[in-house]
Formats: sequence, C-alpha cells, structure tokens
Amino acid sequence: MLDWSPEQVAAAAGARLEAAAVVDAPAGPSRVTIDSRDVRPGDLFVGLPGTRDDGGRFAGAALDAGAWGVLVAPEYVIHAAPGAVIAAEDPLAALQALARSWRRALGAAVVGITGSTGKTSTKDLLRAMLAQDRRVVATEQNLNTEIGLPLTILAAPAGTEALVLEMAMRGPGQIAELAAIAEPDVGVIVNIGPVHLELLGTLDAIAAAKAELLADLRPGATAVIPAGESLLEAFLRDDLRVVTFGEGGDVAELDGVELPFSSAHMRSNALAALAAARALGAAPRGLLEVELSAMRGQRIELPGPVLVIDDCYNANPMSMRAALDDLAASASGRRVAVLGDMLELGPEEERFHAEIGAHAALRGVAVLVAVGPLAARMAETFSGELHAVPDAAAATALARELVRPGDTVLVKGSRGVGLEVVARGLQAPAV
Repeated sequence: MLDWSPEQVAAAAGARLEAAAVVDAPAGPSRVTIDSRDVRPGDLFVGLPGTRDDGGRFAGAALDAGAWGVLVAPEYVIHAAPGAVIAAEDPLAALQALARSWRRALGAAVVGITGSTGKTSTKDLLRAMLAQDRRVVATEQNLNTEIGLPLTILAAPAGTEALVLEMAMRGPGQIAELAAIAEPDVGVIVNIGPVHLELLGTLDAIAAAKAELLADLRPGATAVIPAGESLLEAFLRDDLRVVTFGEGGDVAELDGVELPFSSAHMRSNALAALAAARALGAAPRGLLEVELSAMRGQRIELPGPVLVIDDCYNANPMSMRAALDDLAASASGRRVAVLGDMLELGPEEERFHAEIGAHAALRGVAVLVAVGPLAARMAETFSGELHAVPDAAAATALARELVRPGDTVLVKGSRGVGLEVVARGLQAPAV
C-alpha cells in the first residue's frame, strides 16, 4: 500500500481511528491480511466475523506479532495498543471500502472477468498478454469473492498498471457487489452456461446475475461478450463500448498471438482475453508465457509415458464437454476419464450427467471412472468400459490399477468431490 497514515487508512475504510501509536513501523501498512496466524510485522490485520468465531478476538495476538495495526469491530478495540487500532461496525464493508480507495489511488486500468466457465483461464491468459508491456496484478488462487477480491486489490503495489480481477458468484447481487469495489474499466463475460442452477433456476437468471457486471460499468467503459449471445442482449447499454469475441465477432482471430495449447475452449478464452487487452490499448504478440492456475487443465507428464490432465478444480456441463473435446483432440493413445459429480445443477442434475456420459462416448473415451452418485448416471449412456465408485479415494486406487503406458487421463469434477487426490495419486510412485 501507499505510505498512508493511520488517519488516512481509517478514512479510506470509512472507519474510526481509536489509537494511532505505530512503533518502529513505516507510515502505512505493507500488507493486509485476515488471518491472525499469518500476521507479519508491518501488516494490517482485519478481523472478520466467521461462522465459528470472530477474527476480531485475535486483534491482540496480531499486534503482539508486530502488526502495523488492526481493523476490527468496536467490541474488540484495544486501547493503548502498540499499533493503529481502527474500529468499524462492519469490518468486511470497511475492507471493501479500503480496497476501492486503493484501487482509485493506484490509477491502474481494471478488468473484471466473470462467466459460467473459463474465467480463471481467461484471467491467466490476459495476465500473460498484459505482462508483455505492463506491471500487472491478477487474482491468485480462488480470491474472487467479496473477501478475496479486495485482498487482491490491496496486494497490488504502487506502480501497478493493470489489475485483472476474477469475479465469482453463486447468486444475484454478488457480481454487483464485486463490481462496486473494483470499478472496472473493462468487463468481460466469458460465457453463460448451466452453473448454479440449484440456486438461480434458469439460464436467464444466470445471465442476469452475470450481467450485473455490465450494469455497473461506467459510461464509456468496454463490455467484452461472446458473439451471438442472445441472453446478454437485454443488458447492453448505449453508453458502453461493446466488443464481441468468437466466430463472427469483432475479435475472431488470434492475430499475432500464439498459444502454448491447442484446445478449442482455451482458444475461445484467449479471444476474450485478447479483446480485453486491446480495449486497454495493449498489443499482445508472439508466443504467450501462460502459467495456468492450479487444477485448471495442467498437463502432467508421468513415466510410462502417461499424460494426466489435472482439471479438477470445478465442473459443470459446459466445462465437462470442453474438457472431453480437448481430450479427444490431444490424446494420441487410449483416452481415460475420471469424472466426478457436477454439483448445484438443480432438478435436471441427473439428465446433465447422463448427457456427459453420452458425450464421453462420442469423444472416444475408452475407460470412464464415474465418481459419486450423480456421476454414476453416466453409465446409462456411456458405451465403453465404465467403473462407478463412491468417492475420490476409491477412484484413486482404481485409476492406479487401470492406467497403462500411452494413456491420457482427464481428471475433472466439482470441487466438492475432491478429485485432486486422484491427480496426486497417479503421480505417486508405485509401492
């Protein structure tokens, strides 16, 4: 952060300064954290209420660990503390306000990215494109929520020229909340698909929730959307610059840009990223040096040889199909898929799983390991060798027996299924 005084930090957070003593510390906090166990000298610790405990109770421990200061609810204020003590009735709202103030002080260009699937990969691709010429900070891991997004902004150092912020949602109002903090200059909606149907009910409702990003863009900002996506048409505004990507869109080719992978869905994500980069005046070129986020399609080469595609961070019908398409296009040997339950799909969940079984057969999957009670419905439509198992542990043991030299193995399922243990188990040496 900037060298803000305790008074400036409190004002930026819309909070009240209770104590300003900062001993042997710089003028402003060097970092913001919400985990008291992670506090380092110079940090600002924000105590957030949780389901089991309130982080404000650990304000004293944070100050003892050398924190620059703490931001907590009034009941956790410590007087005569060895650091700044800032009180807020709603510490989360104060954290968000502080992040918005820092975003404005940075003066960096901000891109907000949402979508039913592929938003993380699009973020990774855009970061690689912008990093060719600019100092970029982008969302790390899963810091894409009402807590993670402000922490990402506050982690950006002075001199940052571009912020690439992933925005996640599970219900109405959440994207609007994130956009109000980030104030994007460019809003990217990667796609609209059947995700979180259990809560939202219909694709129209999903589109409306994602389109909250467009509603909060300032006049003159840029909206990047898929070409021909009729579900978003009602949410476009005359005062926005609209750029479409994909077949028939404004950005339909990766002119001058080379990707280190060949899958169709990653190419689509790259087109969305390229549209956003150009909206910021960047001109990406050459082979991109892309570091994909963990469990988002990493290709792991094992002895044998065996290739494992670790794409087990999350899953929905759209991303499952795309991953199976990529498996079919890239595998030179036998195609093996370890597919877990796709969660939060609502009353049509069994049909969605049966359709994935049919798609796996269509894409030439030879062996399918279905993990969980919903994934077991893939047996109804899959024509190859199928093994239904109850959980990730059973899938790990079975996959180690089934996989043979020359195989390409796709591992994918919703986060709650925990299929990362399968990907790790395939990498473990035989005993």
